Amino acid sequence: MLRYLKEVQKKSIDDDKLHLRWLQPRLEGMGLTDITRDVLDRLISEGLDEGKSNATVNRRIQVVRAVLRRAQLEWDWLDKLPRFRLLKESQGRNRHLSRAEAARLLVELPEHLRAMVRFSLATGLRQANVKGLRWSRVDMQRGAAWVEATEAKGKRAIPVPLNAEALQVLTEQQGKHPEWVFTFRGRPVEFKTGTKAWRNALKRAGIENFRWHDLRHTWASWHAQGGTPMHVLQKLGGWQTPAMVQRYAHLGMDDLKRYAEQVTMEAPPQ
Repeated sequence: MLRYLKEVQKKSIDDDKLHLRWLQPRLEGMGLTDITRDVLDRLISEGLDEGKSNATVNRRIQVVRAVLRRAQLEWDWLDKLPRFRLLKESQGRNRHLSRAEAARLLVELPEHLRAMVRFSLATGLRQANVKGLRWSRVDMQRGAAWVEATEAKGKRAIPVPLNAEALQVLTEQQGKHPEWVFTFRGRPVEFKTGTKAWRNALKRAGIENFRWHDLRHTWASWHAQGGTPMHVLQKLGGWQTPAMVQRYAHLGMDDLKRYAEQVTMEAPPQ
């Protein structure tokens, strides 16, 4: 585990560390060849018994698989991998806020989180990209920002056109830090954004079952409701395939109805 953490560089490494902390006491003292299908099934059962979701249990097992694959393919510590069974997951979460809910939430948030939420709702950027945004990645005159490929989940650079709301947020952040756009007490934001302050703000706003990443779903849903074509939304969100934005297609039905009316039993006027 320690060698894996030292060698692997990826955006989700903090999540891997959380899963490895849970796994460590359950696998401690075992040889690599002792981690069999039965052991993995026991880890799955224990996670489900704790009430964890299928997705969370799968992420834990996938970390084990990643470590063992590296032990086999790169370190020559293991001759054969065990068979891995993953649980079935739902097709995707699409919890989004109404504009009234978003307004209530913004009122309840502390200043530093309010700025980040406003920017997230205006751009659809993921949490890590908002926290890690540098002024060197912003061009106020052109009204644009960008996420470097090394910082993007899909490992492809993402252009970020800035609307009036996003530009207003950036204007308010100017002068607070020479390098980082969003800060807390003069330092770059390093903590997880799902803090106690975030949870308490949700509670005061009367919003349930909502995570930080759902701000991205909210941004995409508002675009779809406003008639943004799916291929445009795909580019704006930095999604690699059209299938990844189809979950929002049904929200743009009103824009399609006028086209549907063109097919009738009556002949068009001559």
